[in-house]
Amino acid sequence: MIEKDINSFEQLFNACKIANVAIYKVAQTREAYLSEKTEDEVRNIVKRSLDAMKEAVRTGLKSNELSLSGMCGADCERLQKRFAKKHAVFGKTFEKITTYALATSEENLRMGKIVACPTAGSCGIVPSVIIAVSEDFDIPEEKQINALIIAGEVGRIISNKVSLAGAVAGCQAECGVASAMSAGAVAYLLGGSTRQILNAVALAMKNLLGLTCDPVCGLVEIPCVKRNPFLAVHAITAVELALADIESKIPLDEIIDALEQTGKLMSPTLKESSQAGLAKTKTAIALENKLFKK
Repeated sequence: MIEKDINSFEQLFNACKIANVAIYKVAQTREAYLSEKTEDEVRNIVKRSLDAMKEAVRTGLKSNELSLSGMCGADCERLQKRFAKKHAVFGKTFEKITTYALATSEENLRMGKIVACPTAGSCGIVPSVIIAVSEDFDIPEEKQINALIIAGEVGRIISNKVSLAGAVAGCQAECGVASAMSAGAVAYLLGGSTRQILNAVALAMKNLLGLTCDPVCGLVEIPCVKRNPFLAVHAITAVELALADIESKIPLDEIIDALEQTGKLMSPTLKESSQAGLAKTKTAIALENKLFKK
């Protein structure tokens, strides 16, 4: 019997250890119980999200349509053209991760269908790493579903303590949490143990504490779009360290406590209000005046 009341990563680790099962199994069993669905039904729901992620990538890779503001929308095409001429230093998987993250994030700007994971502004991070790594390492769909369940469980547990909204805790709670979710998912895909998976989450999360949310012109475009590929790659760094058994000296639950505290201490002007930071640079103000004809 798997414990249904899991609200911390320590509880999650212990539940996996006691039942001798992987994180995704604990998560899907718990979700099935609480939603009064079968585990197969839960997995089918996750598969629909995975399919939607893949479709967003496919659509985004083909489009260079600009957002309504005209500020963003063609960067994925630019990156693809560069990689067609000269491959990235970090290789093919890096190329896929960065282009897939941009493709998905730009689809969000076009009001295309994306999966908020955990938010729309961070929608390119989780899909890019799961899809790219699965393609290049020949990972079957069943394991991809497992990885997405793990990512969701990471986000769920963090959200028990911290609201996953830039307006509440800054972008550390949006793109930051998405990067942590991605790290857990990829650590699983590459054969990590439960301890290594949770350590990857910890390493990704603690190195993004304090990330502000200061969108230019009040739109989820600058710096949000480019932040997606950056933090997708950040997740892979966490995975590589974790799989080498390099551990975070601060336990994961304590890192989430620090995330909560940092969000509370962060100035409201740096939490999606566009009242400070990048949003109030000279160029950002000029863009705002032009866009809204002030």
